[in-house]
Amino acid sequence: MKHLDLTGSTTVITGAANGMGADIARLLAARGTHLALIDHDAAALAILAEELQGARVTTHVVDLRDDDAVFATVSEIGAVHPQINALITCAGSSMLGNLDQLTMEEMRWLTDVNLWGTVSVTKALLPALRAAPAAHITHLASVYALAAPAGRIPYTVSKFAVRAFSEALRHELEGTTVSVGAVYPAGVRTGIILHGRYAAGIDPAVAARAAAAQAAMYHTEPADAAARIVRATERRAVRTMVGREARLIDVLTRVAPSSYWRVMRRPLRAAIDTTTPVA
Repeated sequence: MKHLDLTGSTTVITGAANGMGADIARLLAARGTHLALIDHDAAALAILAEELQGARVTTHVVDLRDDDAVFATVSEIGAVHPQINALITCAGSSMLGNLDQLTMEEMRWLTDVNLWGTVSVTKALLPALRAAPAAHITHLASVYALAAPAGRIPYTVSKFAVRAFSEALRHELEGTTVSVGAVYPAGVRTGIILHGRYAAGIDPAVAARAAAAQAAMYHTEPADAAARIVRATERRAVRTMVGREARLIDVLTRVAPSSYWRVMRRPLRAAIDTTTPVA
């Protein structure tokens, strides 16, 4: 399969206003890629667009949980970007809490954001991608789509589902001009865990302690992760690990699929503790 040339064509990025999405946009703009940037954060999106002045950039404020709004937004994008050959889905959030602490509403909210938002924008954009001579879809999964830690049930469920969606869609599109890949980042310093949600039943101080413990384990800079994601898109890669921890966990879950938690439990102990009161 030939590599994808992103220069002079349009890449659509969700979750583009901050973190890895914003760094991906910066990298691609510098290479002459046209961009359609999607996010729910209008203010941050406007700041990024101002920074990228000189590149051909359009911004689109939308809540990916709203299917009608997603399809309308994709229609708007198609009207101003006639040649779209890449979609990179970075939008997502996190949720702290164990099953006893979480409500069904909280878990459904995260699944709507992480999974169904990804599915919706992919489905809406697929006709435009099919129309390109060659196109690639890159979905951001997570290292927690390889291993399922305690205390992260809704996040893990949503990311395992993104992985499954990516693989099933890749098989559906086999033999077409559209390829699909998933990226599995670990420990990227985006602030997602610090700015994500936690179950309403958790003491805020306890949640902050757990989030800080998780964030302290992150070592990969967003710009470095963005470079890997752009390269994976250009190479139309099926499976990409980002960060040393991701590669280690990938191997661990293959070698010990039923007992990997014995190895992961200790380093994650503080990050999954949402019950012990703060002294």
